[in-house]
Amino acid sequence: MTDRALGRIAALLRQAEGTDNEHEAATFMAAAQRLATLESVDLAIARAHTERRERRATPEQRTITIGEPGKRGLATYVQLYVAIARANGVTCDIARNSTFVYAYGFAADLEVCEALYSSLVVQMVGACERYLRTGAHRAEVTYKRDSRTGRAVRRPVHATTARINFQNAFALEIGRRLAAAREDATAEATREEQRERLPELEPGVPAAGTTGVALALRQKELEINDFYRQTSEARGAWRGSSVGRAEGAQRAGRSAGRQAQLGGRTAIGGARRAVGRGG
Repeated sequence: MTDRALGRIAALLRQAEGTDNEHEAATFMAAAQRLATLESVDLAIARAHTERRERRATPEQRTITIGEPGKRGLATYVQLYVAIARANGVTCDIARNSTFVYAYGFAADLEVCEALYSSLVVQMVGACERYLRTGAHRAEVTYKRDSRTGRAVRRPVHATTARINFQNAFALEIGRRLAAAREDATAEATREEQRERLPELEPGVPAAGTTGVALALRQKELEINDFYRQTSEARGAWRGSSVGRAEGAQRAGRSAGRQAQLGGRTAIGGARRAVGRGG
């Protein structure tokens, strides 16, 4: 990705952060994701169809630090990063204790993931704390199975249960929004390609056969998959969070996810430990 493109994305992120209008924030968020996706498509097409004199881009692995061991709710932070990664063509391995993620992808996509995550995780935690301070979760009940009798016992929703439900729902909503933006951007790139290649077609008439955009994205996916198989040392499966259900907290988390804005960067680094497959 060029410095100019990164600057344009950063400007959109700042605009998203600077507005209190939910609809404007959503528009800027979609535009940032769309531009990032379009840049990725352009790079993929270049990799698939152009012989470059300089070294061609290849997938790489980065370590994304999520948090310190023992910190509560780290699994929900992982859920957020993985949701962002999926929308940007990045594959992940996750530490069993959720303290870090190994991310596999092209540099441009990894940079977009870092920028989105570092902003959204702060917004997620802040929105969750505001929800908990309202005390709304105390009016809810959940059911937990008694280890001795095997029966479901009715209990008030604990703040930890509410937090995990809220933040998981937030992450899922962010993933949905970014996936929709990616689909829109890919469709737009495909239409643009068809207009350039087949100007004689009537408006709205699709070109026959597989497009160069689709082929390039498929080639990109295959390169990342090959790199992942050669590089990953993951064993087992990541289990995520396991708590009772709190529907009110989930609704609040989804609502906060719909209103979330973008911005920032995340620090990366961390030691290598045992990981499980994720993403």
